[in-house]
Amino acid sequence: MRTRLISAVAVLTLLLTGCVQEVKPVKLETLQDFQNQKIKWRTCYDTMQCTDVLVPIDYTNIKLGTFRISMLKHEATNKEDRIGSMFVNPGGPGASGVEYAYSAEYIVSPQLLALYDIVGFDPRGVGRSAPIRCLTDDETDANYASDSKPDNPAEFETLVKEAQDYVAKCEKNTKNLTAYSTENAARDMDVIRAVLGDKKLNYLGKSYGTYLGTIYAQLFPDKVGRLVLDGAIDPHATPVQQSLTQAVGFDNALDGFIKDCLQLDTCPLPKDATKQYFTDLFDSVAKKPLTTRSKRIATETLVVLGTASALYDNESGWPMLRLALKQATDGKGHMFLTLADAYTGRQLNGTYPTNEGDSGFVIDCLDWNDERTNEQIAQDAEQFKAQAPVFGPYLAYSGISCKSFKGIKQPIKINQIKTTPIIVIGTLRDPATPYSWAVALHKLITNSRLITLDGDGHTGHGRGSACVDKSVDAYFITGKIPATDQKCDLSTAL
Repeated sequence: MRTRLISAVAVLTLLLTGCVQEVKPVKLETLQDFQNQKIKWRTCYDTMQCTDVLVPIDYTNIKLGTFRISMLKHEATNKEDRIGSMFVNPGGPGASGVEYAYSAEYIVSPQLLALYDIVGFDPRGVGRSAPIRCLTDDETDANYASDSKPDNPAEFETLVKEAQDYVAKCEKNTKNLTAYSTENAARDMDVIRAVLGDKKLNYLGKSYGTYLGTIYAQLFPDKVGRLVLDGAIDPHATPVQQSLTQAVGFDNALDGFIKDCLQLDTCPLPKDATKQYFTDLFDSVAKKPLTTRSKRIATETLVVLGTASALYDNESGWPMLRLALKQATDGKGHMFLTLADAYTGRQLNGTYPTNEGDSGFVIDCLDWNDERTNEQIAQDAEQFKAQAPVFGPYLAYSGISCKSFKGIKQPIKINQIKTTPIIVIGTLRDPATPYSWAVALHKLITNSRLITLDGDGHTGHGRGSACVDKSVDAYFITGKIPATDQKCDLSTAL
């Protein structure tokens, strides 16, 4: 299982079909041609504006061809005092910025909705923007359910073979596969900024979206306006460091869940429960999968994935995990399957309406290709198990997935970044993007201010802390960061 960094804010599963406004073919031979292209907005979904923008497939060979990037705009309600555009990205990689902007009323405050056009775009390879295609729905089902923790050489060999088959299908079904990096997506974002006529980029990025924002700031420091990076990724962490830190983060979040659960009369865990309870559960499901109301079974990997999914949000996820555990005592896996499907985007009819799994897989590989050999990955699994006994054995093998890609270039190097003042947000017990990553990014970006949320779950903005949300609002409205780093909690309701 390769855990992707996704936003904890739920976006609508609705497919925004028909959102793209066709752009008439024009001759685009230079970067300036792309930045000066004319777009035509059209009304979509009653109150929204939709269009798309052409970007180069390859910024080093602009004449190679174009990708079409889908966009949606939620217009500012106060036209007279409008500040500009605010780009938003919910994470992933693979999550739709179009769907996120569609949900603008649930993302930002009424004050910001009044002053900003909320602009979302599907990054290249995602959703409606030159989508990456690898697996069919049935193949995706099989991939998510397959064994992600090899217990012997034969299972390890099977895991490697499955990864090779996945890559082969991606390369067969999608052209220009190595062009889908986050570096190129950041360059696309600057083209869109120019096309919209904004002198500076204002941006709210969460989880993986912080990496997109960080690369943008590295490439275009003079174009940075007001940036908030929430649930930060440390761009200097190696792939193995990322996976290990995430594994420890999920194990720590599990400790928080267990502690909270044992205080409740309805907790399904034994009174002396520790993390070992989950290790035993996963091992037992590996031998005998849980049954469900459908023909599908809840395999070991789906139960692990469902558990991880629940840990993203203590408000809604933890109660669902308690119910899943109660069902599991009777050999039932309905809720674990529901949690896993919520993570992967699988619908009740067996379809995956987005390509988040395929695009996230490819973009991750392009951004964070693991240089270790498969043998080294297998050896390092012991370290993962020692430091994160529950999730470590599963995340330890994530690097194998990318080994078969051909032509992957060295990812962009992030140096010290100096821009206008920006805000970095970190949540102390965030399982997916651990707090240490926010601290590291804060140190890397000169003039940044760190807001720390003392809480559980993934990301900090829009999760019930008046302290965090008011600081973000004040920054986007005035352009001024707090005078000092902030420490916030959930004690003050909005």
